[in-house]
Amino acid sequence: MSEKVKVTIDGITVDVEPGTSILNAARQIGGDIVPPAMCYYSKLEGSGGKCRTCLVKVSKGSEKDPRPMPKLVASCRTGVMDGMEVQNITSPEVIEARKGVVEILLINHPLDCPVCDQAGECHLQDLSYEHGVANTRYEFERRTFDRIDIGDKIQLHMTRCILCYRCVYVADQLTDSRQHGILGRGDASEISTYIEKAIDNDFSGNVIDVCPVGALTDRTFRFKNRVWFSKPVDAHRHCPTCKGKVTLWYKGEEVLRVTGRKDEFGEVEDFICNTCRFETKNTKDWVIEGPRQISHKSVISSNHYEMVPLPVIKQNPALMEANKIEFDRASKI
Repeated sequence: MSEKVKVTIDGITVDVEPGTSILNAARQIGGDIVPPAMCYYSKLEGSGGKCRTCLVKVSKGSEKDPRPMPKLVASCRTGVMDGMEVQNITSPEVIEARKGVVEILLINHPLDCPVCDQAGECHLQDLSYEHGVANTRYEFERRTFDRIDIGDKIQLHMTRCILCYRCVYVADQLTDSRQHGILGRGDASEISTYIEKAIDNDFSGNVIDVCPVGALTDRTFRFKNRVWFSKPVDAHRHCPTCKGKVTLWYKGEEVLRVTGRKDEFGEVEDFICNTCRFETKNTKDWVIEGPRQISHKSVISSNHYEMVPLPVIKQNPALMEANKIEFDRASKI
């Protein structure tokens, strides 16, 4: 068994396994010193190195070679060395560089937050709030795309995409065949399929969960509700295709959507199949475990999400019939 190495991040030292990236070492410490990551996904092999939001400064390379690295490095792609010292939020250079990266990401990304279903769960929204600038220096015309359906229940709004490649990796690693990918090169690059609505497999819905922005959305949930008005509840069912561990999002007695359970870094713990995601939106299909634990920093926590939603309570048929009669009477008036 190999010996662990020591790495110091923003003055906090942690022992990690050799080969661990700086980003994952920071995640072991937790808190505000964890660099943001828009493209890295620990469950997806090969992810990372695309968005550059996780840039950090290595002020000391290692005990053997204490020289600092000459440039800022992507923490998701840089392995730790014994004795390495890293600066993240304590480095003004890193903060300034992160502002520039966010400005680049927002060059083509539209101000869709008021109408985007990802609002309240969007990592880019959080980044723009923390590191964004009031005005952009970009003076050229932004690129735009028409919305397309890449599956019967998935809509792609490429104008919002930041080309993090997560959806491509998840399709490569969860399915036998991938029907979508990157078309074009450079500024003309886009996520798409050659044939519209071509994506049709049991795990295609996971591209929605891994998308950090609102580029890939659930057509069965679009414009139905804001996430901070819904109540997330953990539930499970016996599923022959996946583990069946999900989060149900309630509004009153209605299950608005079903998603995979995500950890504190916004990554899905276990990918779920399309049957669980799209076809089982009744409480009777699930075993309710309890309210989903949401970070107090999230806007979702403002909705008293810890209260058990009404669907677990038996309905009152007499009251429902009385309400229907009253509604019919008022309609005639």
